[in-house]
Amino acid sequence: MRLAESPTCTLWYGGTVDGLAGVDVGPETVAYLCGPLPFMRTVRTALLGRGVPASSIHYEVFGPGRGRPRADTAVAPSRRAFGIANLSKSRGEYRRGVVSMADSSFDIVSKLDRQEVDNALNQAAKEVANRFDFRNVDAGIKWSGEAIEVQANTEERANAVLDVLKDKLVKRGISLKAIDPGEPRLSGKIYKLGVGLKEGISQEDAKKIGKIVRDEGPKGIKAQIQGDELRVSSKKKDDLQEVIALLKGKDLDVALQFVNYR
Repeated sequence: MRLAESPTCTLWYGGTVDGLAGVDVGPETVAYLCGPLPFMRTVRTALLGRGVPASSIHYEVFGPGRGRPRADTAVAPSRRAFGIANLSKSRGEYRRGVVSMADSSFDIVSKLDRQEVDNALNQAAKEVANRFDFRNVDAGIKWSGEAIEVQANTEERANAVLDVLKDKLVKRGISLKAIDPGEPRLSGKIYKLGVGLKEGISQEDAKKIGKIVRDEGPKGIKAQIQGDELRVSSKKKDDLQEVIALLKGKDLDVALQFVNYR
């Protein structure tokens, strides 16, 4: 037998049917079982004998002889392994006797494909070099460390070069929310404009997204901040799709991707 912590802060018990004596269950327990019918009958009988209400025992039966287990059906003790949650964390404290199934989940991230950004920059640089309206105005675009630098001999031309970059980024699937362009500044006789790149979800944005999920998403949905990402979980996979659609419909200040769906 062992206890292992799941991503949803629920502790799980794994063992055998005759090992149920070591699990702390009682009238407040909610049990979720999965297995063949003989196994289910044995476990259900044991749980009822420990005071767990019949209405709090839930099933997913597989194998031959599907049907609702009966408490009065005598079957030989099964050694088939099963999983059962023994403890649940709620508001920072552990509460005894809560049993639950693993939730489905996905992660909300904000990441950049640097190769695609580089491809967009190279395409923009090529267009600027070949366009007639950018000739003899010192127009250009290049990497400057981790940022992009745009230049031209007037503010108007510098912003025009930036527009070319934006067009190439969009065509390569990069959200404009992932860039942070500054204002053109005069440096000698040339106006230069820095374009920062944004990755990761700030704590402020993460809290805002979490609040949207909890307030406007399906009942029982969970959103947990994990560094510069969020993990959304629910017992129903359809709820996760609803949350993704909800967030895609919001005008947020950060570019989001939805990954690790499981």
